[in-house]
Amino acid sequence: MRYIKTIDNITKAGFTEFGEGYELTQDVNEADAIIIRSSSMHEMQLPANIKAVARAGAGFNNIPIDRFAREGIVVFNTPGANSNAVKELMVCLFILASRDVLGGMKWCREHAEDPDIYTHVEAAKKAFVGQEIKGRTVGVIGLGNVGSKVANALVDLGMTVYGYDPYIAVKDAWQLSRDVHRLNDLDELCARCEYVTVHVPSKADTIGLIGERQLAEMRDGVILFNYSRETLVDEKAVDAALRSGKVRTYLTDFATPAVMHMPRTIVTPHHGAGTNEAEENCAEMALSQVKDYLENGNIINSVNYPAVSLGTRRDPQRIVTLHANVPNMIGQITAILAEEGANIQRMANDAAGANAVTIVDLDRPITEAGYQRMAAIDGMWRVRTID
Repeated sequence: MRYIKTIDNITKAGFTEFGEGYELTQDVNEADAIIIRSSSMHEMQLPANIKAVARAGAGFNNIPIDRFAREGIVVFNTPGANSNAVKELMVCLFILASRDVLGGMKWCREHAEDPDIYTHVEAAKKAFVGQEIKGRTVGVIGLGNVGSKVANALVDLGMTVYGYDPYIAVKDAWQLSRDVHRLNDLDELCARCEYVTVHVPSKADTIGLIGERQLAEMRDGVILFNYSRETLVDEKAVDAALRSGKVRTYLTDFATPAVMHMPRTIVTPHHGAGTNEAEENCAEMALSQVKDYLENGNIINSVNYPAVSLGTRRDPQRIVTLHANVPNMIGQITAILAEEGANIQRMANDAAGANAVTIVDLDRPITEAGYQRMAAIDGMWRVRTID
């Protein structure tokens, strides 16, 4: 029996059905893995029995991924599980940004006691006239799980769509409409477009991606969207651009103190994935990835280890090693296996930054002494056998 601990309400339904061979536990000392949503784990010290942490969502700023990597804990996220929910919200926001729907609704409520409101509204509605988005130009920065869906939806709405993503994955490229015009220069995209929307993860090379330089390149009166991470934009620069009129409206999902004092903003409460379906998709994807790792050692969508898979285990023993990405690690592993008289049936290895994974299938189990020798290799974070 394997045990899963959940932190936060993973879905509104509770999410307690894990399938045969799994049970829910609230005791971290007996859990094999943790599934979490938004609580911070930075101050948590996890026991050695925790092998994996899965974030039911795409972001992972609430998890100390580097520390967990060195502790032999694989951290998963669920990119794409909530992409349709974000896409649908983006479509709504493009309309709200283009036509002052919110201003008109507010006017109606403010004049609710006016007995002649039906007559007066005919004069008042002129103040809320906007523009149609059909035929307008939009730049989509990042064409991954979310950005590709947003770009395709905006094409369907009749917009001229430009996309920028120097690292687009093959699967996302296949899904992208042929009517999306690819650009290789971010400044060119900024200069061309009346609307700009950002859909990239927050990493060292994307923090502050939209700053003074990019805003200066944009058209006067541009409408800017940030529904990825608050760190992607320089808030001070956006504030100045709003006050100067360079940016007509800023729409964001991140209600930071700075944003809440900016003029002409539409702010939502981290609502991009706020659907029951998205919560369920994220939870199911997180559980599926954790189960595959616990049962087979396969890794997909990890944020601190590379993707590695040997499929379903079918040999007497599979050994999964998490270790530093240093020379001669595989040599040391295979030398111990040779001394144990174990023949390698198949092997997979990959690295991501400072960390690496090596999985081997053996024709016979190794001894406890062999296991301990492997675990004692300098730079070995975790050795796990699957029998």
